[in-house]
Amino acid sequence: MFHKEGFKIILIAFAITSISFLLIDKYIGLFWLQKLLQISILIFFILILQFFRNPKRNTIANPNHVLSPVDGKVVVIEEVFEKEFFKDKRIQISVFMSPLNVHVTRYPIAGNVAFSKYHPGKFLVAWHPKSSEENERTTVVIKNNSFGAVLYRQIAGALAKRIVNYAKQDQEVTQGSDSGFIKFGSRVDLFLPLDTNIKVVLNQKVRGGESVIAEI
Repeated sequence: MFHKEGFKIILIAFAITSISFLLIDKYIGLFWLQKLLQISILIFFILILQFFRNPKRNTIANPNHVLSPVDGKVVVIEEVFEKEFFKDKRIQISVFMSPLNVHVTRYPIAGNVAFSKYHPGKFLVAWHPKSSEENERTTVVIKNNSFGAVLYRQIAGALAKRIVNYAKQDQEVTQGSDSGFIKFGSRVDLFLPLDTNIKVVLNQKVRGGESVIAEI
């Protein structure tokens, strides 16, 4: 199953792959070179398919849990001052996604979208300390009765050239459902209340819509 954000790119990649195979077969005389080029192009197409895959996740809805919004590795767990929305101290959990990870973003909690904003910006590598403030990004805040408010931020990386965000202000959302997509390498930051019980450790691999990041 593939994400709808990849349909156009997959079709283009399929067309390029098919045409390339025909041209190589017609104009490249050396058999070994033909096969080398065709295998290389086929690998490229398979990588495109893998990037836009959208596997079904077994989300166990729990109002006391914050689920990971994305697949990846936990690279930051620290207390910070969140200055865009809360303007106070929060616990930041950051999950880094490599190009090989599933890049679907999912709602970490259920509730009402209190804030949703897109910020144009740079394309620094996603682990750069300034990426959360200077890169292209979106900020979404969801409120519910258990956690109050949880903020997550989609951050573009050096390769990511488009962030897709489906969250709209005042929308009611379901925990673990599709909230967007980031194309080609990126990171997502979560900002949680200080009294949150963190359930992950640095360098832990997590799965979007399934792994419990924290509980109240």
